[in-house]
Amino acid sequence: MTGSAGSRLPRLDRATAEIRNAVRALLAKAPADSPDHPAVAAPAPPHEQEPAPEFVLAVSGGADSMALAAACAHLGTRPDPGPSLRSGAGTAVGTRPDLAQNSAPAAPAPRFHAVVVDHGLQDGSAATAAAVVERLTGLGLSAESVRVAVDPAHGGIEAAARTARYTALERIRATRGAAAILTGHTRDDQAETVLLGLLRGSGARSLAGMRPRSGHLWRPLLDVTRAQTQASCAASGIPVWEDPMNADPRFARVRARTRVLPVLEAELGPGAARALARTAALLAADSDALEAQAAAARPAHTSGPEVHASAAGLPQAVRTRVLRDWLREHAGTAQEVGAHHVEAVDDLLTGRRRGAVSVPGAAEVRRTAGGGLIFTLLGLPAPTGSGIR
Repeated sequence: MTGSAGSRLPRLDRATAEIRNAVRALLAKAPADSPDHPAVAAPAPPHEQEPAPEFVLAVSGGADSMALAAACAHLGTRPDPGPSLRSGAGTAVGTRPDLAQNSAPAAPAPRFHAVVVDHGLQDGSAATAAAVVERLTGLGLSAESVRVAVDPAHGGIEAAARTARYTALERIRATRGAAAILTGHTRDDQAETVLLGLLRGSGARSLAGMRPRSGHLWRPLLDVTRAQTQASCAASGIPVWEDPMNADPRFARVRARTRVLPVLEAELGPGAARALARTAALLAADSDALEAQAAAARPAHTSGPEVHASAAGLPQAVRTRVLRDWLREHAGTAQEVGAHHVEAVDDLLTGRRRGAVSVPGAAEVRRTAGGGLIFTLLGLPAPTGSGIR
């Protein structure tokens, strides 16, 4: 052992270590649809090595996103040693991994750019955003704030703020050519999502909750708790700012967080949030399998605005997914096609209902003489030969 006790680095707290490991683990996993993603591709020879991938960090200033930012700031200063050294494979006991022979060259450390979205919903929000940017640059990250306009006319203020936020983040990601947007959603957020889905009577897709990866939106902290992010920030001396909307009981998610989940934990025993998150993970696998089956079945059972009568013979779980995606394509308003629309159209296809079904997009679905369905815009004549009845 070298150095005096006074020269040793401070011991890393457990919460911070687990958060860093969670981020590192997600970045190390190749997306299923892109095994050669630059974040995880095998290191190229030094003269051919691609630039390090960049990720956009969505930061509000709260404990979750600040803990994520601090972990990314740490990882951004350390090259990835490669899969063999990460796992310890092929390195003899007592051998320093950094001196191991025949090891692959280290991949360049990922780059991170933090974005603070100012929704302009509170007095002094610009100053608050600027203060968060200053903390982020203090961590060694490049950072910026962006002001967005929130229009609560459609869907309420919470949904409008979310839409404006992710639109801005995606625009910045695309402009910078970043691999993905990283958010600080935790296991607690996942539990709230599943609980609200249960109370709304949602299907498997919604109950599967948030995915670690959804396109360009990645969530590395879904196995980390809010208590851990708070502990990490406290241990690291990182100031945090809590959005007042996160404590406003007008919002269902806030009531689920502050009132319902604590009662479940108190009355049914600890572990409610963990159990809800586990349910989401299990349903995600089932939902993905059904979605894949529906995608494979759709070409054989639909043609443009028509659904063939043969679709009625599909298993219900597959059939309703085929109908949902068909409706969303032709209605042009995917967010407005709800479960009640799909259920009504399914009843029409299987003969449990007669007449027309009104659907979003100023349209209706009718049953054809051959037992199939056809999607028609209101006010337009039915296609020749459709046999609508």
